[in-house]
Amino acid sequence: MAVLICPKRQTTNNKQQTTNFTIFQIKLRIVKKIRKFTELIFMTSQFLASQSLEIPVLEQPAPIQHYLRQPQRLVYAIADPSLIQQLSQDCFRLKMRPLHFLSLKFQPIVDLQVWADPEGRVHLTSVGCEIKGLDYINQRFALKLKGILYPKRKGRVILLKGKADLRVNVDVPFPFSLTPAPVLETTGNGLLKSVLLRIKGKLMHQLLLDYRQWANRDARISMGIQGQQLAPVDHPIV
Repeated sequence: MAVLICPKRQTTNNKQQTTNFTIFQIKLRIVKKIRKFTELIFMTSQFLASQSLEIPVLEQPAPIQHYLRQPQRLVYAIADPSLIQQLSQDCFRLKMRPLHFLSLKFQPIVDLQVWADPEGRVHLTSVGCEIKGLDYINQRFALKLKGILYPKRKGRVILLKGKADLRVNVDVPFPFSLTPAPVLETTGNGLLKSVLLRIKGKLMHQLLLDYRQWANRDARISMGIQGQQLAPVDHPIV
């Protein structure tokens, strides 16, 4: 049996296909223009900074290895305690001081996890970050902080050694995205370096101070217990 094809119906189908293809091309052009416009508005940048630490430690009645078994003390040594919120046994939320980048002002809030391994090394890593003050950057901002701190004996001297690496990925918004990439990179890296230098300065002062106070308080408590144990029976301690 012969099949008859209606020319009018075939022409209609061809016109529909042509229309669909035209609409697809228009949508594709719109997507490309939006993508190009977005690239002009935001420029993806990565900033990096690293700092090393080496501090001679004056030995106290209790060794610093024992002190480092309480890694949460490290968190309170790098920032003002009023800016720290403890979320769990090994996780803390740190509200950093406001930072200035070009003419932007923002405040990072970083969640830090800290723990000590069996070899006595203290590890610190960021597990979350939020930017307060700039919502449109908060959605395009990623921060990664990783640090380690450990004691090492060198001859008769004990050194507290450490290293911290800080990385930030951010989509820089317009009009700052028009800034030459080398200028952005230098400014961003310099900002991260200043953050690590501030943490390093706090560690060199506050951590050693806290260690001395902790070691001597622990020694006084031990001496008090021993004194109670050795006290004569006819002179009881009240």
